[in-house]
Amino acid sequence: MMTKSVDAANPVPVAGLGQRILGGGEITRSEALGLFHIESSADIFDLLSWANRIREHFKGNKIHLCSIVNAKAGACSENCSFCAQSSFHQTGSPRYGFVDPAPVQEAAEEAGQNGITAVGLVAAWKGLNEGPMLDEVCDRVREMKASGKTRPDVSLGIIKSQRVADRLKEAGVECYGHNLESSRRFFPKTCTTHTYDDRLETIGHLKQAGIKICSGGIIGMGETREDRCDLAFALKEIGANVVPINILNPIKGTPFEKNEPLPVLEILKTIACFRFILPRQEIMIAGGRTVNLRDAQSLIFMAGASALMVGNYLTTLNQPVEKDLQMLKDLGLDPSWDKHGFSDQAEAGCACGEVGKVTEAVAV
Repeated sequence: MMTKSVDAANPVPVAGLGQRILGGGEITRSEALGLFHIESSADIFDLLSWANRIREHFKGNKIHLCSIVNAKAGACSENCSFCAQSSFHQTGSPRYGFVDPAPVQEAAEEAGQNGITAVGLVAAWKGLNEGPMLDEVCDRVREMKASGKTRPDVSLGIIKSQRVADRLKEAGVECYGHNLESSRRFFPKTCTTHTYDDRLETIGHLKQAGIKICSGGIIGMGETREDRCDLAFALKEIGANVVPINILNPIKGTPFEKNEPLPVLEILKTIACFRFILPRQEIMIAGGRTVNLRDAQSLIFMAGASALMVGNYLTTLNQPVEKDLQMLKDLGLDPSWDKHGFSDQAEAGCACGEVGKVTEAVAV
């Protein structure tokens, strides 16, 4: 990992940058890189404190909860280096076709009982085209929406046709999960069967259809701090509404199986830096949370997180939902987030057409 020491005689002006953001301003890429390179624990906790202030200022005490349903598992044609569901890797991950209505409705029912904002249908495939499968996906979305239990989100890979995005919107999809994964520079080390531009094109179609964007990435894949910084600014550029930060949980049989875990303070610092760059967005902590943060999980909110993926992931387990809800209660945080509440977010510019599968294959 690239390192860069911070000059003790010229420390990063964390308080000044925090005050600027609280006042409605922004920070530059150079200033953000300075935050990513803070090293001492005392300075990192100062950074977290300001990230918490920014979260409270823009998001209050509301926490957005979501969960996922593995709508189609395994045998994916893409070679994403972190993903247990890729057909290129021998991981023993389950394989099955697109799910029937019953499991989806059960997931929606459980989500409604636990106050979870959204349930995402996630499929292990390259993408979605017009045809019978799109019809079936739209049927599942309509059924979830009609139940009124939770907001139906989807994460269904690459979209090459505007018509597909439009049909998903017509069926009731309000938010689509599609991660950039990392910086444009690092992306080829994560996948070679599709490109960074394929993902940007997909996001362009979705935004054109009026669908909100859930897009983030994975940290701990071997990327530099500069890569993480560039990812955050790319997400700002595309106008992501929800930004999931996943922490690599190395899966045996994948190319990243021997990656060393990131230190807890490095993870928390990264979350805080994302909050400085993306003050109004929902920053969600998703895959890899329990295995990487362990007893420090509650500190993600001090670091600026305002959203949480709960329930099990696609190929690995999470801690029980009840434990997450108790954690939020203990911190005085409220999970009763408006299911349609994106109105408080500044819409960044989107170079549509120019400008997923995650740690445990949490999102496509």
